[in-house]
Amino acid sequence: MSRWKPDAAGRLVAAALELFDEQGYDATTVAEIAARAGLTKRTFFRHFTDKREALFKGSEELEQLWLDGVAGAPAGAGPLATVTAAFDPVAAMFAQRHHFARLRAAVIVANPELQERELIKLQRLAGSIKAALVERGVPENAAILAAQSGVTVFHVAFARWVRQDDPAAFRALLDESLEELRAISRA
Repeated sequence: MSRWKPDAAGRLVAAALELFDEQGYDATTVAEIAARAGLTKRTFFRHFTDKREALFKGSEELEQLWLDGVAGAPAGAGPLATVTAAFDPVAAMFAQRHHFARLRAAVIVANPELQERELIKLQRLAGSIKAALVERGVPENAAILAAQSGVTVFHVAFARWVRQDDPAAFRALLDESLEELRAISRA
């Protein structure tokens, strides 16, 4: 096995997703993932605590990108406008990952354990956004509502995006979902 090719973590993620898609999450072992990536089990465990974490590797990147968007929002922006200031960079990041996101979403939908982990990830994201809003002077309850609303809009738009074929459509779906949220909150 060649262990010296670059991006071992990325290769492990790709191998895990391929195997989860081919034979199911539960039927896939860490040893199979490592072998598919041309690595050892030991290398796998240097990068991930378990096979589940291979699907959630990008969580920190998403969170940082979103927090950077919040930090870059205009000073006078309201709480929800501040949260949605991150939609452009988030959508741009995902446009390059449509195929991966679609497969990953299918694997998660098929496995309750992974659904739970996805919800935990989204809750952590909302908590980080809320903290950033509070730091900008937004009252705590408004920060919670704006952060949770923004993450919910993201979650709904993402689910719609992976069910269609246009990688560039995510940004428009974010806007559509946000407008739907505004419409039901006025009703």
